[in-house]
Amino acid sequence: MTRGVISLTLHDFTKGPVMRQLLFFSGPIMLTNLLQVSYQFIDSLWVGNLLGANALGAVTISSTIVITVLSFIIGINNAALTILSQQKGKSDKHALKTYVNAFVIVLGLLSILVGIIGYLFSQQILLFLNTPLDMLDEAMAYLQINFLGILFLMGYNFISTVLRALGDSKTPLKFVMIAAILNTVLDPIFISVFDWGIEGAALATVFSQGIAFLLGFMYTLKLKVVPFTWPSLPKWKEISLILKLGIPSGLQMTVIYAGITAIMTVVNSFGAPVVAGFGASQRIDSLIILPAMALGTAVNSMAGQNIGANRWDRVRDIAIYGALFNFAMMLAIAILVFLLATPLTRLFIKEEQAVIFGADYLKIVAFFYPFIGLNFILNGIVRGSGAMYQVLVLNILSFWLLRYPLTYLCSALIGQNGIALGIGISFIISSIFSFSYYKWGSWKKKQLFA
Repeated sequence: MTRGVISLTLHDFTKGPVMRQLLFFSGPIMLTNLLQVSYQFIDSLWVGNLLGANALGAVTISSTIVITVLSFIIGINNAALTILSQQKGKSDKHALKTYVNAFVIVLGLLSILVGIIGYLFSQQILLFLNTPLDMLDEAMAYLQINFLGILFLMGYNFISTVLRALGDSKTPLKFVMIAAILNTVLDPIFISVFDWGIEGAALATVFSQGIAFLLGFMYTLKLKVVPFTWPSLPKWKEISLILKLGIPSGLQMTVIYAGITAIMTVVNSFGAPVVAGFGASQRIDSLIILPAMALGTAVNSMAGQNIGANRWDRVRDIAIYGALFNFAMMLAIAILVFLLATPLTRLFIKEEQAVIFGADYLKIVAFFYPFIGLNFILNGIVRGSGAMYQVLVLNILSFWLLRYPLTYLCSALIGQNGIALGIGISFIISSIFSFSYYKWGSWKKKQLFA
């Protein structure tokens, strides 16, 4: 079905070739994730070149807070993906409509609440993070504008989630691509031509996200593919299920970011060159894991539909093909990263000691990437059943009982290269935990709907 500029293609994942569906469904999600990451990257690029180091530092600090909020939103959307994909698999159009309405109400109120609290307490949040006083005003201006636009950020992420639950990953890519192009063009205009400074960078991002939200809403409403209705008060059972799945799902991302912060305490003990090199390698890391994250989202949606349809044979096939795709893709990426570790690190830093550590870190951790990818696949399958608390426990085990202690222990034994080794070993052990729960856990018995 094609009308206007954008066409919506929905897929029923309860039938058809699993391998082909996974390949073509996950590809657009990978590109969408990459474009999502580009917002802060583009802002940093323009701000650093047009406004200088202080303004760049202000954007970097504020972006950390924005990304943390975004991670919680993604967690809530994972709950939506599970609930809506199961209803799609059950072919229950009425329940699908009522749950879409319930998510609109819950996420709408949450975005307003987060926006108000974030705007009012931006200064306190930045001071808590020890923001340098000479960056405080610019960081606060950038952060407050982003909090005012949080409704747009939540809105277009939710529309993307609904479409993916229904089997469409291409349309969200088009909306986000338009927003990313807009942000790239508007940044220098708002910053330099209009002379709005750092506020211009924030306004360009919020405006671009607003356009993505409005485009998504108008097209899905016009084509009547997503069952949006005039908002009405949802039933308690709907709110209860959303909170029951949404809170642990959101906390999963919080646990991950808190774990990364804990690991930074180990990194900081080795001095400035190691901190700088680790920072550069983490930027590369954040791009490398995007394909695995996209596969995790794809299998979540596909498994959810098949669990709703009680097609457990296909759920098993999705897990197998997801794991195979992950190992093939992440191994190829690992080889490239190993060979290009030094020039990749030099893209972000020039100081020689920092480059040496960053490159060594990437070379050591590169071949552990397939195991962290396997975590995304297996946890995505389990999330498809609604077992959010179980995945939260797996993440707590991964970061707090494995990754942080092993990083601390290995770095104490062999020095700074022990950071990468400890993190890599934790990838392997946590993937064993994830596989064990996938194979023998009780997630298959989870029933979200009577």
